[in-house]
Order: sequence, then C-alpha cells, then structure tokens
Amino acid sequence: MTNTYVAIMAGGVGSRFWPMSREAQPKQFLDMMNNGQSLIALTFERFAKIVPKQNIYIVTSDRYVEQIKEHIPAITDNQILAEPSRRNTAPCVAYVSYKIHNLDPNANIVVAPSDHLIKDETSFANTINLGVDYVSNHDDLVTLGIRPEWPNTGYGYIQHDEKEVVNSVYPVKTFTEKPDLDLAKKFLKSGDFLWNSGMFIWNSKTIIKAFRSYLPEMADLFDEMQADFNTKKEKEGIANAYYQCKNISIDYGIMEKAENVYVIPSSFGWCDLGTWSSLWEESDKDYFKNAVIGDNVMVYDASNNLVAVPKKKLVIIEGLEDFVVVDTDDVLMICKKQSEQRIKEINSDVRREKGDKYL
Repeated sequence: MTNTYVAIMAGGVGSRFWPMSREAQPKQFLDMMNNGQSLIALTFERFAKIVPKQNIYIVTSDRYVEQIKEHIPAITDNQILAEPSRRNTAPCVAYVSYKIHNLDPNANIVVAPSDHLIKDETSFANTINLGVDYVSNHDDLVTLGIRPEWPNTGYGYIQHDEKEVVNSVYPVKTFTEKPDLDLAKKFLKSGDFLWNSGMFIWNSKTIIKAFRSYLPEMADLFDEMQADFNTKKEKEGIANAYYQCKNISIDYGIMEKAENVYVIPSSFGWCDLGTWSSLWEESDKDYFKNAVIGDNVMVYDASNNLVAVPKKKLVIIEGLEDFVVVDTDDVLMICKKQSEQRIKEINSDVRREKGDKYL
C-alpha cells in the first residue's frame, strides 16, 4: 500500500452539533463518543491501520492547523493542507489530489470525512483494499455506498445497476439528494439504492482528468501551480487558487456528471454522526434509552433523551422524553429531538441577535 494515500477532510464547522460544536472547536475535535478520543484522532488511527501514517493527509481550515497537531502528534506539517477559505469539497479534493499527484504520479487516493463513525474496522479495511485494487487497474471513480437499514431521510442515496462489473463493484445509475419519507421507503424496498457515505477512492490521474473535464476552470487554477506544490510557494499559490475557486461540492461538480462512476455496496457499521439524534442512536444508553455524555448526571422518570454536559457538572434531568439537552460553559440548549433540524435556523438567529460570541 505504499502508493496508496488517504485524504481526510476536516474543515467543517459541524453546525448541526451546536452548541457543543463551535467555529473555534468544531465536532471533529470533540470526544463525541465519550471514549477519550476526538473524531479526527479516531479517523486517523483507523486509516493508519491500512496505509503508512506518512501517507495520510488532512485538509482543514488554516485556523485549525494547530488543533490538528494537538490531536494527532504523529502528523507532519507537510501532511496538513491548510485551506485559506471554505469553498466546499471540490476545491478541497482538487488541492489534496494535485499535491499527492505531484509527489507520486501513480497514487491511489482514498477521500473520507473526519467525523464518521465506523464500528467494524476489519470490514472497513477490506472494503478500502477492494476499492484501491479496483482503481489501480481501472480509470474509474469509486464511491462507497452503505447498505440502508431503514428509510433514512437525512442521507443522500446512490442507485446502482443490478450487474456488477467485477466482484462487488457496480456502475452507478443515479444520485439522489435527501428524499422525503415516502421516497426513502421506495428506495429501501427496491434493493438497488445505497446511502451515500461521502467516501471516495480513485487514482490521482483519474480524478485530475475528471476535474479537467467537468470543472475545467478549477482545474486550470491548480494546473497553473503544478510546480509550486510541495515547495515554499505552495501556500501563496493555494491562496490565489482558492480566491478564484467556485464554491461547489465534489458530488455536484464531478460525481453526478461523470460517466465512469462506480459504487461498492458496503456494511461496516457506518454512521456520519450528522445530528444529535444520530449520536443518540450510536451511543450507549441506560435502561430507559437515555444516552448521557457527562460523568455527573442524575436521571428521573425520563426516557429516550440525549444529554451532553460538562463532565464534572452535576445535572439532574426529570420528566423529559425525546429531548436533546446540551450544556456548555456559555450556552444551554433544550429541544425536542424531532425538532433538531431547526438547529441550523436557531444558529442563524443567534448570530443575528447575539453576534458571533456564542458560535
């Protein structure tokens, strides 16, 4: 696996996990599973079992570089790609793909978010190895699709052909954004739809070719600075490129347009931990299905709640059902789990009425 590399995307702010996730310390740096490790540290360790540590690169906001070093002491400066501004995932993928290609023109690259939960790491490693083996021999773009367990309306979906091209690799037919419940039920029943995991595998030559075909203006910016990668001129060149880059996701920009897109149906205990409810689903619970993150919480006549509070703070919960209770040093949020989709709206209201102090 010496020519296999991993690109971890870690520049998001995790606004749906407000008020615990803040712009100064987003969720990838938090111990969301209450196990003593941040999500970014868990992700790095997971991939370090598959590829050499020096082959793992992290793309993040320039404001998070020092936090990356704190959470992952084994990483070097050259493995941290600092984005000067947020431009969604397409520029992020372009940056790391061009940089790695400059080092190794035969590189195979695995792209993954920093905040996913993977329970079955053995199956995960086997799936990654399967994908890497495929892209080593095919000029194709591969994504990992998760076999759906219920009609989830919070995920995008990938539809694949019935016939595989090789063992467990299928051509992609369609991408669908988050569906309503009725459509999600139809997807689940059909048997040929998968949850979109947001994880990709490709050869560096293949993805660069795709950028030149489908996002040519963006490709031009990175092509122009080919000689600057892995030199002292890289930072200045990236600042110039990002200033001009379109704000677009890799899904919209390339994956939904390209014809050489394939998917591997996967089952390895995946969750993207995108909402408080998803964290509740994945957390250990008491007899009454309360998930508690905190060391000093007392619960009475309460059920199906997610409680996340400072470790030593005494918190008493009584009479609540299906609530999210999050307490930080300066913000207390109590809301119904079914209303958690309003958190982004609440976040915007707080910014408008209180400024950035609480964000």
